[in-house]
Amino acid sequence: MTAPIAGSSRLPHTLLDEVPVATVALRGDDVAYANAAAHRLGIVRGTFLVVAELRQSARLVRRDGVHRDVALSLPAVDLSSGRIPVRAELVSLGGDEVGIIIEDQTEAARVEAVRRDFVANVSHEVKTPVGAISLLLEAVKQAQNDPQAVARFLDRIGVETERLAKLVQELLDLSRLQGGEPLPEMTIISVDDLVADVVDRMSPLADAKNIRLVADGEHGLKVLGDTSQLVMALSNLLDNAVAYSAAGTRVTVATKSREGIVDIAVTDEGIGIPQDELGRVFERFYRVDPARSRQTGGTGLGLAIVKHAMNNHGGEVTVWSTLGVGSTFTLRLPVASPPAGTVSS
Repeated sequence: MTAPIAGSSRLPHTLLDEVPVATVALRGDDVAYANAAAHRLGIVRGTFLVVAELRQSARLVRRDGVHRDVALSLPAVDLSSGRIPVRAELVSLGGDEVGIIIEDQTEAARVEAVRRDFVANVSHEVKTPVGAISLLLEAVKQAQNDPQAVARFLDRIGVETERLAKLVQELLDLSRLQGGEPLPEMTIISVDDLVADVVDRMSPLADAKNIRLVADGEHGLKVLGDTSQLVMALSNLLDNAVAYSAAGTRVTVATKSREGIVDIAVTDEGIGIPQDELGRVFERFYRVDPARSRQTGGTGLGLAIVKHAMNNHGGEVTVWSTLGVGSTFTLRLPVASPPAGTVSS
């Protein structure tokens, strides 16, 4: 840190050194003060302000006293992270002194990029079924004298409509989960009841594919949470397990507790996930097999919903998978009370 401006107290400078926003005071073209954050950004070297754009803007502020905002990018100090977007505010401190406050905009830029990607993805995902419905309606008009063709096209319209409705519902679910709204009042939830409810809901889907659903594990476990969100999370895991499993296989929901954590694991004997894609499966709209997702009606939002539901409950979701063997997705939640049951046989 360079020396403070002559005649000033050390206390303000000591305080500014703890502020994460870079702060620089210039006297003429020389740096009279720079806090620790300014040094971390690499914008000062001794008494020299190394960023030409800031030097030029500071001269303009000294000349006319007008406050200026400058957006620019700085090279990362270690040169390994590309460039850092920053926003600088320059103000006259009187005479030939200029103050500069520089905020790192990396997180803001990341959030904006995520927002743009999300909007682009939503637009694409909505456009696909809407476009298909439009084409199918045109086909119905042209085939109105062919009842069999009309019936076939109407069936396809029904499929695309269901796909669009599912997408809209999952977008609404995801928006509520990640919108920062407080959870409804948390209640003690029986894991046995939660699993039984979701297995019962998913049974018709599994039966239609000749897949056996099995619930097993430790009984009497309880967690603190919101029933609707936990039902949604577990239902999405079972829905995926059934969708990506072959007929005649088994999907298991196993429960256990260990060191104050309740695990609810959903294991399938399905196609599995490549190891290099495991880290991305919880991203919005990410699909390991886009063609298979189209066949199953998957939106690419189910696992993102699971992740956000777990975050809201102070828990997490983990995944293990091997290609051709199957996958295990595990909901991990803090236990609400000591287990009261025993392991079922």
